[in-house]
Amino acid sequence: MTDFAIAPPVRPALDVVGTDATFPVRRIYCIGKNYVAHIREMNADERDPPVIFMKPTDAVVPNGGTVPYPVFTENLHYEGELVVAMKSGGYHIPVAEAESHIFGYGVGLDLTRRDHQAEALEKGLPWEVTKGFDKSAPIGPITRAEDVGHVVDAPIRLSVNGAIKQDGNVAMMIWKTNEIIARLSEQHALEAGDLIMTGTPAGVGAVVPGDVIELEVAGLVPLKVLIGPKVA
Repeated sequence: MTDFAIAPPVRPALDVVGTDATFPVRRIYCIGKNYVAHIREMNADERDPPVIFMKPTDAVVPNGGTVPYPVFTENLHYEGELVVAMKSGGYHIPVAEAESHIFGYGVGLDLTRRDHQAEALEKGLPWEVTKGFDKSAPIGPITRAEDVGHVVDAPIRLSVNGAIKQDGNVAMMIWKTNEIIARLSEQHALEAGDLIMTGTPAGVGAVVPGDVIELEVAGLVPLKVLIGPKVA
């Protein structure tokens, strides 16, 4: 038995719909600039390939949770996304084989410190401080692909306090899920437990403490979180 110098951290896990099992989270990969309308609203070049970045595993907030308004920002934005959960992986996965590595799907929020992202983009700095902060990845339960099929054409909608802010379809993704998996596996050995956040449609915007965010992708369990008071 390993004698740890300190208590090992708890590994985050998400509920699996229709079972008593949970899905242990290994890594969270994120794809930026994957919907043309969102690229345009961010004044970016729609010819650029999607950006790949990561969030820490302990950034996960489960469905129904509260996200404390984070420090180091005055402009916290939501980005609603389809999330892919992997059951296997490896390097150099062919596009034609990508779906065979998918365990299931969920919905998630890529919360962003937009003020600091603008500064990072202007100066060519890393995105970590803008994307990988505490509690920056609320993610709902995972629905198995064997139960829902592969999600390639489904409406995605996000509302804040009941008002719809994002209204798109995952079919509008520039890079499709199987292409994203193939692209990621060129640089990373994907493994069981990995999550991939696939990008957001147009309509991103700011939230403040007390706001309730609801996100749904047709066929999947919706996600609902509360933005809590600002971290002291």
